[in-house]
Amino acid sequence: MKNKYRILKIAITVIILGFLLSFSLKRFSNQKITDNKISVKMNEKTPVYFIDEKDIKEIVKKENPSGKVGDLNIPALEKKINALPAVDSANVYLNLNGKLNLDIRQRVPVFRLNYNGKDVYVDEKGIEFPISRTYSHPCMLVTGNVKPEEYRKLADLIEKINKDDFCRKYFIGISKDKGDYNLLTSEGNYKVEIGDLDNIDFKVKGFKTFVEKYLVYQDPQKYSMVSVKYQNQIVTTLNPYFKENDSILKAGHKELEKAPAMVSVSKNEARPRTAETKKPAALKPKEKPAPKTSASRKEAQKAEKKSAAPKPKTKAKVKIE
Repeated sequence: MKNKYRILKIAITVIILGFLLSFSLKRFSNQKITDNKISVKMNEKTPVYFIDEKDIKEIVKKENPSGKVGDLNIPALEKKINALPAVDSANVYLNLNGKLNLDIRQRVPVFRLNYNGKDVYVDEKGIEFPISRTYSHPCMLVTGNVKPEEYRKLADLIEKINKDDFCRKYFIGISKDKGDYNLLTSEGNYKVEIGDLDNIDFKVKGFKTFVEKYLVYQDPQKYSMVSVKYQNQIVTTLNPYFKENDSILKAGHKELEKAPAMVSVSKNEARPRTAETKKPAALKPKEKPAPKTSASRKEAQKAEKKSAAPKPKTKAKVKIE
């Protein structure tokens, strides 16, 4: 019994609400929707101005030329507004007093992408939409061949930069060159090479440490690149146009000049020439000497041994010029 009573109560309530709704629609169906009866609300947290209230009211007039409440097709109007590139979501509804409400949320650009003449905005969801002729939103500029599947990660990186005071102070742009991402800095002419978009927190932390413990004591013009894409190390590249680097770079060139150069040698020159050895002249038979003392005999024996010993061969020296 209790369940039947509840079902009956719900049915009666629905019938009463339907009757009131149909009565109110018949009452206001012939009324016209004036500008005063159109309420447009922009619900985005960050104010953007790609579309304004005037643009929305013009769309309402085009979708409902008669201007009557009864002729208004709310689902078609909602679909039309949602189709606008700069609109993230739109909710259109009509009050019982005949007032038309439009709650609209616009896309907020996270970065502006420029590559090969292509210039678009990208929001936090990684969705790109065209730039506006009447409004330019301040956001980070990204250049290079960025693929659509990288939009989301790139948007996350830029959001982290915007939330961090240190990063927001140093980084003003991002470029992609030969597959590697580089953060462009506001101080000096150097850029920070981060490689891919993985382990961003660790890479930014390494750059912070480098700045706080070393770079603050140096002239920022000294370097052209600071690379943090390698694990557990920071690699710097000197700026060749910085005057204080001239002595360092010149010293490096001198060291290269001291290094032995490779010299091509022809085959004929490379072959070592053997030293010519003169054949010993044939000894003429000597006449037997007259018998001498024992001391003179020993000296004669030593002389014979020396003459009998073969002469050592001399090594040929090859001089390569």
